[in-house]
Amino acid sequence: MNNKVNYTLIGILVIIGLTTMFGFAYWMLKPSSSSEDTKKYLIYFNESVLGLNLDAPVKYRGITVGKVTRLRINPKNTEQVEVTVDILKNTPIKESTVAKLTAQGITGLTYINLSQGANDAPPLKAKPGEKYPVIKTVPSFFEHFEKSLGNVSKELTATLDKTQQLLNKKNQKQVTRLLEHTANIMNKIDKLLDERTINHFQSSMNNLDQITHKIDQLVPNINTFVDRSIAWENQINQSFDVIKGTYISMDKTMKGMAVSFSDSAVAFQKMSHHVNNVMLESQNVMIDLEGTLGELKHNPSDLLYKETRVRVAPGEK
Repeated sequence: MNNKVNYTLIGILVIIGLTTMFGFAYWMLKPSSSSEDTKKYLIYFNESVLGLNLDAPVKYRGITVGKVTRLRINPKNTEQVEVTVDILKNTPIKESTVAKLTAQGITGLTYINLSQGANDAPPLKAKPGEKYPVIKTVPSFFEHFEKSLGNVSKELTATLDKTQQLLNKKNQKQVTRLLEHTANIMNKIDKLLDERTINHFQSSMNNLDQITHKIDQLVPNINTFVDRSIAWENQINQSFDVIKGTYISMDKTMKGMAVSFSDSAVAFQKMSHHVNNVMLESQNVMIDLEGTLGELKHNPSDLLYKETRVRVAPGEK
């Protein structure tokens, strides 16, 4: 048997396997080795980029589309971190696209996550004075959490300060007196709510229940009374309508009688005036007749021989 091992062949196979594995890993991590297929962009972060390293992936909606090629402090603003990235040219980077730092699991590593933004937004281009197009940024989850934690800490500190101001010696005395008064009131309430008071209360509730039951029994009678009252009211309204019609008829009759009496008074007044004239004329005739009779009594011959002379007024012939 030949137990000799060809170590040279084994070494060659191991080297080939390792080379293949490293090549495959490099191919998986690097989108493209050709600069013609990628485009450079700049991203300025106003927060810490802890965990972001060179060659860290740049993902667009979960898909790796590029990598980080440079990290440095912004020479124009020392509070910012300038990140240069290479992204595939066919990636739809638009003016509304934003970049955010995202933690990659529990490893502590960080990658850049790009959000799509508006679909109808124009493509992102470099502005005058810019070497590469600049992608806008939004705070990461940890930045939001840190700011929220800072706000909570400030509010908690303010609350504690107000609590200390509230619980000073003077207010503590007031609170103690308030608690004592509350305890006294509760003791009085306990004394009032003894068994006798509770029994009285239960009796009152029973009486109220009985009264309610009696009222429920009286409700039908009340409804009947109300119905009869409505019918009686309708009859009274009809009687009032009849009385009203009679009164209107009597008013018309009285007005007619008043007109008749007025006409009769006018006729009676005219007749009285005529009678007065006749009486006056009769009186004058009687006076003349009485004078004539007197003259005839003294001189009966005057009836035959007396001539009537016409008296001449002064100045007449």
